[in-house]
Amino acid sequence: MIIEPLVYMIELYTKRKIIMLDGTQRKNIKHGITVAIVLKQDQDTGLLTDGIVRDILTNSQKHPHGIKVRLMGGEVGRVKEIY
Repeated sequence: MIIEPLVYMIELYTKRKIIMLDGTQRKNIKHGITVAIVLKQDQDTGLLTDGIVRDILTNSQKHPHGIKVRLMGGEVGRVKEIY
């Protein structure tokens, strides 16, 4: 039977979901990581833009709507997901 590897894969997936980094804390954002941000003009739709962090613009350690960053392409928005 191949039940053990399946159970192991489910455990890995569950653990990965649990340790997902929070985009509202500055300590989780580093230069060069891939993130999804919401641009100012997309706040009403929630459309996400993927990119690599060039600059961290928020000075405070936390922000309830996400840390503001500038991506390599020049887009500015708040971090919603960290990959």
